[in-house]
Amino acid sequence: MNALRSFQTVLIALSLYLPTYSEATNLYGKVIGVSDGDTITILTNNKQNIKIRLVEIDAPEKNQPWGQKSKQALSDLIFSLNVTVDSIGNDRYGRTLGTVFLSEININKYMVEHGNAWAYTQYVRDKNYFVLQKNAESNQFGLWSLSRDQIMPPWEWRKKKK
Repeated sequence: MNALRSFQTVLIALSLYLPTYSEATNLYGKVIGVSDGDTITILTNNKQNIKIRLVEIDAPEKNQPWGQKSKQALSDLIFSLNVTVDSIGNDRYGRTLGTVFLSEININKYMVEHGNAWAYTQYVRDKNYFVLQKNAESNQFGLWSLSRDQIMPPWEWRKKKK
């Protein structure tokens, strides 16, 4: 009975993060908000605010070790700058899912490469994210410079906090 209940809980939790995919589209806009290390808001040319969830990565939660530094790193990179978003659809929360580019720089990969986010194991399509993460870990970049007991993937952190 407990195993079935645990399985059901996992399925429900996963369904909250399952994206609904459509054809990729490009969005352009100025970054006007950074919620955390994997969520931004852009203002498009037609004055539409769009909340973007960076795909294939998961940044530390704000109250998690490195959470504020992750948010600051993303803000330092792109706040008030114009970006392109390759959008692949929306998640259950209405956020647009996408890969963010500053010129030719893939910001999603940059965040993992510099130790400010994890490759989001469940949703990674591009296996290069794992290579970037392994390199960041080996070189103790960003969150990988924390003590071992402080390093916890955000999906595990969220599970423990429930």
